[in-house]
Amino acid sequence: MTQISKQRTLTPKAASRLASPLDRALVPALFKALCDPTRARLLACLAKCGRACSVGEVAECCAVDFSVVSRHLALLARADVVESVKQGRTVQYRVRYAELSKSLRSLADAIDGCCPAGGGCESNNCCAT
Repeated sequence: MTQISKQRTLTPKAASRLASPLDRALVPALFKALCDPTRARLLACLAKCGRACSVGEVAECCAVDFSVVSRHLALLARADVVESVKQGRTVQYRVRYAELSKSLRSLADAIDGCCPAGGGCESNNCCAT
């Protein structure tokens, strides 16, 4: 016999007042950094390269002007997705693999906490602190 959960569901307004791991994992700066197709392509290029690259090297990955690539990489750096190191007049960018993985893993874990596999979203576990 299957037991049906009688846990009270929350309204969106009530749920918004509760702090949860999901609130901490949904970082707008990270989403802003990753939402642009050009930035996503630049990040993929850097990640696949596996080393620090100059803006000029990264600009070769896509048909975007050098100055635009520089602005995209600066935005990724502000979101802690990549780090930059200045060497003379050259700025080298490298993916912050551990930090990016940690952020995305925390988000995935928080979502799993809300809606565990096979459990559906009726459990409202995401509202637990």
